Amino acid sequence: MAGLSLDNPGAFTFGILGNIISFMVYLAPIPTFRRVYKAKSTLDFQSVPYVVALFSAMLWIFYALIKTNSVLLITINSVGCVIESVYIIMFLIFAPPKSRVRTFGYMFLLNGVVFAGIVLFTMFLSHGINRATILGWICMTFSVSVFAAPLSIIRLVIRTRSVEFMPLALSCFLTASAVCWGLYGAFSHDRYIALPNVLGFLFGVGQIGLYLYYRRCPTIVRPATPFHETPAPATAKNALDLSGIIELPENLHVAIVAMTPVPVVQVRRIEPELDLEANTPFSAPVKTG
Repeated sequence: MAGLSLDNPGAFTFGILGNIISFMVYLAPIPTFRRVYKAKSTLDFQSVPYVVALFSAMLWIFYALIKTNSVLLITINSVGCVIESVYIIMFLIFAPPKSRVRTFGYMFLLNGVVFAGIVLFTMFLSHGINRATILGWICMTFSVSVFAAPLSIIRLVIRTRSVEFMPLALSCFLTASAVCWGLYGAFSHDRYIALPNVLGFLFGVGQIGLYLYYRRCPTIVRPATPFHETPAPATAKNALDLSGIIELPENLHVAIVAMTPVPVVQVRRIEPELDLEANTPFSAPVKTG
């Protein structure tokens, strides 16, 4: 299996580009944690995406070490481990006790038990080139499974007719990342990197297409004022018929599951989703104009 070297300029070029783009994707949750720091609370945000991202980075580092000659995989995922660890530490500082305990539980289970099991399995129950093959399949399976995250965004956009939580710039970065890492995998003859990014590219193109289609549509939201202060609440059904600007709900949280070399966006909805077929009341009138 070809590694990264100056004798393989294609893999080197796209690996460098993949590092740069993935680094920018890793920084995407910064506004979320700026808000957490100002509020001195984790609000309704969840720690699962960041725990999963840390596990992903650890897994790809282990794969790169077993495969050898994969320096660019090690560099970006090492940076990812540091960034995700900072996010998790900030979450633990400001999280309420129950959320803090759950986060420790997630880390113990995923980053401790599961990761240790993978390491022991590949090191003691396989030999030679079989180690890289087995670990490659594990990484590829995990990467593909996390691609359920963009499905949450696509479903949310279609239901709310809003692209507020699927910004075009981020979708373009994710698509570019999939292209770079897919070509890196192709030039380095690594199917475990190339194949998942084909799926990532398709999801990215789909998100961009949805953005272009729904960008002029009105948005469904939960307003900030309490329900009892609203004289005439709107409903989810008739809100869709109003050509106005509606403020998006704050109970929706977009997080990055940085499946380097396959960064993926994930949406966490804290409260029950709006039923667009029912007359679900909003807590403020719709802004028009």
